[in-house]
Amino acid sequence: MANEGMALAGRVALVTGAGRGIGRAIALRLARDGARLIVHHSASAAGAAESCAMIADAGGEAIALRADIARREDVKAMFAAIDHGFGRLDIVVNSAGVSAGGPLEQVEEDQLEWLLGVNLRGPLFVASEAARRLGEGGRIINLSSSLAKFPIAGSGIYSATKAALESFTESWAKELGARGITVNTVIPGATAPGMAERTLAQWRAIFEKASPFGRIGTAVEIAEVVAFLASPAASWVSGAHILANGAANA
Repeated sequence: MANEGMALAGRVALVTGAGRGIGRAIALRLARDGARLIVHHSASAAGAAESCAMIADAGGEAIALRADIARREDVKAMFAAIDHGFGRLDIVVNSAGVSAGGPLEQVEEDQLEWLLGVNLRGPLFVASEAARRLGEGGRIINLSSSLAKFPIAGSGIYSATKAALESFTESWAKELGARGITVNTVIPGATAPGMAERTLAQWRAIFEKASPFGRIGTAVEIAEVVAFLASPAASWVSGAHILANGAANA
């Protein structure tokens, strides 16, 4: 698949949570631009294998690696495997995420730890390891959520974890910019394939009506934004938060 005419030819990209949904769409899109892919998953081995097969069928190269990104030792092991298998890393997309919510008076510590682990510690651990490896032209792209901008009742913890990613982006962009590395956030709204598939019908209807387009977004549309940020064309875009939600207000 890769050739000199492709924007990401010769580059190696890690996409977390790439066994399905938005993560899969991003992995496929970056592979189409010539990148070699690490398809991360935590529990969806079959989905990750399918993503790799789809990339291979299109002429690309991909391997699947499992890690619980909430665990630092798992992340270190994954990056050791990347070092062994590729010897370099150029692009990191923190796509993996989990969603849960409920009334404030019913907050449970287990749910809190799960959300903080995957949505906050995970991207931090991944970016920390990536920062040791990325060089000039490196990219870190964090995926937030429009619920960080427009929280709804019961989404407090989830929304807070996603808002924290935007703070990470701004700090990391300042820290890594001197090394020629850009860091940005993409902020999807309700998207399918993605978390919107598991949203109750009444909430999906609300999200559809919130956009003047009268629909929710597609994973492919989010992947296109990520592909731009991963490309050389985005060399002067860093510390930015790109809202990709069809002008929705929810």
